[in-house]
Amino acid sequence: MISRQILQETVDAELCIDAFKDYTVNGLQVEGRDRIERILTGVTACQALLDEAVAWGADAVLVHHGYFWKNEPVSVTGMKHRRLATLLGNGINLLAYHLPLDAHLSLGNNACLGRRLGFEMERCLDGEPGRGLLWMGAPQAELDSRALAGRVEQALERAPTLIEGHSGIVRRVAWCTGGAQDMLPIAAEAGADAFISGEISERTTHMAREMGITYLAAGHHATERDGIQALGSWLADRFDIEHRFVDIDNPA
Repeated sequence: MISRQILQETVDAELCIDAFKDYTVNGLQVEGRDRIERILTGVTACQALLDEAVAWGADAVLVHHGYFWKNEPVSVTGMKHRRLATLLGNGINLLAYHLPLDAHLSLGNNACLGRRLGFEMERCLDGEPGRGLLWMGAPQAELDSRALAGRVEQALERAPTLIEGHSGIVRRVAWCTGGAQDMLPIAAEAGADAFISGEISERTTHMAREMGITYLAAGHHATERDGIQALGSWLADRFDIEHRFVDIDNPA
């Protein structure tokens, strides 16, 4: 058992949240009980995840996608009211970490995706390692675009949308989890043969073809399942508290 304050301060410091300009609040978003024995993690603080937290008796919910996003309506009604009422009515803390969790060198979504796919980050294309979000490295074996797509499907248990803009062997891969499809030009200009992210827009297809880079949309949810699990396990090992990850299926 640890205090909420120690938990928050530990994660805030480990993820260096003050170094990021984000679209949401990183850290404690909803205050619950002070003492924490059980942490439930998930990608997004949806109602289904909160219901699992209540059923399990969680003291805190730790997610990648929390609440209070820039430009969202501020009124507490409907869906937002039901979610907050569930947390407040059961004394459950909600902590959320967005960009800081994407960027962390060992616990982050990019780090976890790289390990899962067998890539080692050689450099970060949009900032110093640990702060930037767009990573680049090399596959451990020679792959063409279709073989790379097969590896992604096997690793994430989800077939990616494949746009074959590059022909031949993929020697450099860039990746950024989530909704980073518009980073594709940066990846192409840096010399990547392929770029992996979560989502795809209509314009992405044309950009990839015309820039000669393969693009794989592997799923926003699918590419961001590992970071929050790694963070939860790290906390459980550090403080001897219970941790459970719940994967709420999401095809996006």
